Amino acid sequence: MKKTLLMVAFAAFTAISFAQSDSKFGVKAGLNYNANGDYFESASAAAEDPSRNVGYHIGFFGQIGNDIYLRPELVYTSTKSDYDNDDFKMQKLDLPLLIGAKVIGPLHVFAGPAFQYILDTEYDGITIGDIKNDFTVGLNIGAAINLGKFGVDLRYERGFSENEATFINTNLPSVGESRIDTRPDQLILSFSLKL
Repeated sequence: MKKTLLMVAFAAFTAISFAQSDSKFGVKAGLNYNANGDYFESASAAAEDPSRNVGYHIGFFGQIGNDIYLRPELVYTSTKSDYDNDDFKMQKLDLPLLIGAKVIGPLHVFAGPAFQYILDTEYDGITIGDIKNDFTVGLNIGAAINLGKFGVDLRYERGFSENEATFINTNLPSVGESRIDTRPDQLILSFSLKL
């Protein structure tokens, strides 16, 4: 039901964007760096292992307006986080609804809410219970450079909704049940192409 709601919302925004004379539509893809706690600590650990906490995303966007614009996106995201040398992986659908503004030349800034629907989670060697909430809300804030049909943006995403996954470590029965905070806390680098 929630997945259907997200797709209907994106379709409505896309239809509106095509109805506008200054509208755009395109595809995007890129890399996500998911942090656990302190970014500087995570970055120093990533220097030892560059693939640590790196995920990817791919999706579509619409844009209404030029100097000030509305940009809805529908993005499939796969993230990876390292917890005690085990990988916690999550796949989700993201629906950011961004408001952006042209600052100077090709430079733009944007911000807005991001609605996430968690599709699947996996933790190496550990049985995971249900995620507390499949549907969560966060914030995207960032900057972009648009050169004709091509664009590059860097954004920070932080989840607002407290959300946890419970797990049972079958290798260490004395540990019992534990929890992992699954809220997004990541840097996202995207490359886009207007169609």
